[in-house]
Formats: sequence, C-alpha cells, structure tokens
Amino acid sequence: MSRIGKKPVEIPSGVELTLDGQTVKAKGKLGELTLDVHPEVSIKLDEVANDDGKAAKIAVLAPTSDSRFAGQIWPTMRTLVQNIVVGVSEGYSKKLEIKGVGLRGSMQGNTLVMSLGFSHEVRYDVPQGVKVTMDGQTNIEVSGIDKQQVGQVAAKIRGFKPPEPYKGKGIRYADEFVVRKEGKKK
Repeated sequence: MSRIGKKPVEIPSGVELTLDGQTVKAKGKLGELTLDVHPEVSIKLDEVANDDGKAAKIAVLAPTSDSRFAGQIWPTMRTLVQNIVVGVSEGYSKKLEIKGVGLRGSMQGNTLVMSLGFSHEVRYDVPQGVKVTMDGQTNIEVSGIDKQQVGQVAAKIRGFKPPEPYKGKGIRYADEFVVRKEGKKK
C-alpha cells in the first residue's frame, strides 16, 4: 500500500472539482485545469467533517486492480490531482537569479531578453499560461497554475546558461547551491 496514494486530496473552499468518467476538472480563482486519470486508478468525491464540524470535500483515489503497475501509477495520479487543485487555488512559482558580471535580463512585452555573455542576446518567448516577471535585472520569477509548465519554463531559462562550477556565473534557481571547484594550481 502506498502512503502517498492512501491520503485523500483535500479540496479547499473556492475550488470546484468535477468528475466526468476518468477526467477531472478543477476550477478555481486562478483558472481551470483538466487531468485524465489513468484507467488503472479509480477516483471518487466524498464529503467528511473536518475539525470544526463543517463538511469538507475530498477526492479519494484507489487502484482498480492488484497489478504492480496499478500500485505504481496510483500515488502518481493522486499527486497530479493534488497539483491541479493547488494550482487553481494558489498557483506555482519558481525564482531564478542571474549571477555574474555583465549578465542581465529584461522583459520586452512577452519576450525575455537576456545578455548572458554570448555574442548575441538570448530571446525567449514566454508560452501561454505562464507569467515571467523581472525584479531588477538579475531576478526572474516564473509563475502560473500548471506546475509542470512552470517547472519546464524555469528549467528552459536556466538551460540557456547553467551555473559553472569555477566562479558560479550563470542562471540558477534562487535556492540552488552550486558546488564550487578549485582552479588550476601552479
């Protein structure tokens, strides 16, 4: 039995979760997301009393068979349902920093323009559903309701110039620790 899969997904107030067969739709103040749950996993909506006696809605997922694959996909589907519920209610964000002399960025409309020490500027068109903001010239914040898309855009931006191990120059996550190497010795 999976510890993650056994936990029900709590649906906060302001979020409406609807089931249409194996398709789950979450609608909240930030937007709407859909997810197709794998056929090896069943999902149902329940109401339970929370600590202060009020009714709270939960989504309960369970494997439909005893197969090994059903046991593996069950906690994954539970986490994906949790991600869409949190996404439409709170959203997700990733912070990046540009470190190094002369390295900077700016937003021009819906395009992130970065000067990263190459002979040309690096331009990145921000996809639909994701918002990129700059705080100064070196702090980038990527935010949106889809956790996977926010993470992918942040990884793509970091991939233009990952931090190098000698001086730490490049684009890194705000909470990332870069292991530094010692330079050459005479």
